[in-house]
Amino acid sequence: MGENKRTVIDLSVPMDALAKEPFPPKIEYETHEQGAEQAASILGLEKDNFPDGKAWAVETLTLTTHTGTHVDAPWHYAEQTAGERSRTIDELPVDWFYGDGVLFDFSDKETGYELQVKDFEERLAQMEYELKPYDIVLVRTDADKRFYEEDYAFCHAGVSADATRWLINKGIKVMGIDAWGWDIPLPLQAQQYRENPQDDILWAAHYVGKEAEYCQIEKLANLDKLPKKHGFKVAAFPINIKGASAGWARPVAIFD
Repeated sequence: MGENKRTVIDLSVPMDALAKEPFPPKIEYETHEQGAEQAASILGLEKDNFPDGKAWAVETLTLTTHTGTHVDAPWHYAEQTAGERSRTIDELPVDWFYGDGVLFDFSDKETGYELQVKDFEERLAQMEYELKPYDIVLVRTDADKRFYEEDYAFCHAGVSADATRWLINKGIKVMGIDAWGWDIPLPLQAQQYRENPQDDILWAAHYVGKEAEYCQIEKLANLDKLPKKHGFKVAAFPINIKGASAGWARPVAIFD
């Protein structure tokens, strides 16, 4: 009998103090020697009581819930969704975060390009695929390749409010992008607002969350490594943080 081979592809960026995201983590690394000192203090022993004077290694991180690869909850976008209190990350159904993946490759779009409904429709036609409720949509821009470059947060194509609304109306609850943000880069939004002040410019795609419930995965990676655009599973379970607007995640694509 043939062996069923499973391929799992990591879709996350690392938690790294050297990353050029605007709010990188601060990581304090404690050595095994320091661990022995800590353990000895807790247990009323001496450091040298432990083999080689060493015990556990521990790291202390200082970061936001939006540092690194993470899932945004509706609470991040606004206090209310469709007139009801927006849910936090710990309140969302866990089954939203495991489902059929669909990859939209927009790596050919330039920085600041705002993806429209027609762009998604064109890619679907090329794929010969029809979105169904609870598919997990992945948007590739290749911004993750610049994770350690100064302009990382401002180098990507983004998704328009109309396209976000269109995805939600297709029954999509979880959608993600391999860039710092789902919208076009914030400086471009600010520039557009200064040129033509309107209340539907700033953070427009995020604010669609005021109308209907959905989640974003931000700072995905390795979407260029996916061998096909659908016919695979995505697992993107967020960390369960009480009352939080987001939860860190390590999304993976699973191919059988």
